Amino acid sequence: MIMKPLRGLYDWTMDKAAHPHAVGWLAFFCFVESSFFPIPPHPLLGLMCLAEPNKAVRFALVATLASVAGALLGYAIGWGLYDTLGVWLIGVLGLTEAFPVAACHLREYDFEAILIAGATPVPFKLLTITAGFVGMNLVTFVLSSLFARALIFMTVGILFRVFGAPIKRVIDKYLGTVTTVFVVLVVGGVLVLTQLGGSEDGEAGPCSGAALEQPLAAGG
Repeated sequence: MIMKPLRGLYDWTMDKAAHPHAVGWLAFFCFVESSFFPIPPHPLLGLMCLAEPNKAVRFALVATLASVAGALLGYAIGWGLYDTLGVWLIGVLGLTEAFPVAACHLREYDFEAILIAGATPVPFKLLTITAGFVGMNLVTFVLSSLFARALIFMTVGILFRVFGAPIKRVIDKYLGTVTTVFVVLVVGGVLVLTQLGGSEDGEAGPCSGAALEQPLAAGG
């Protein structure tokens, strides 16, 4: 029941690889994925690179820049619209409990936190909105987002160019499994981020307990 609409959304997204304005669609999906869209744009990027490998670098660059632009939108939401749109988005994404921990870690590690979220299954949306909320230095935010997104999109482009059709067949045949694994990784990333709020021996850490209230109070 859950996979059927997801399959339809996935197929609709992948159909854009053959669209006359495929590059524009790629930019669009990379942009919205940094805020709310549930389908990662990596398979679309891969199909486009597979169809025109000589343009792979261009496609990866478009994906990177569009994703960073979307990250700036997330930052703007956290900075100026957190009490309205930001709270709603965090709730819809199921990241309410992870948000205060993310805020604390961004205050502590800024560049490293964005880099990890941008290049791993930790939800990038969580960090973009949170970065704006805590007032992270904008230059640091943009540079870390650019580095992280370039790393992951170039990796996807290279993988599809090297392995070609077999990778696409695996995704088409095992979408449910691939999606489940991706969701598990995302949830695991959120749990790891949340657990980092305390020390290994169970005692309160710098991002637990009363420390979590500081970032939240800042938006009030």
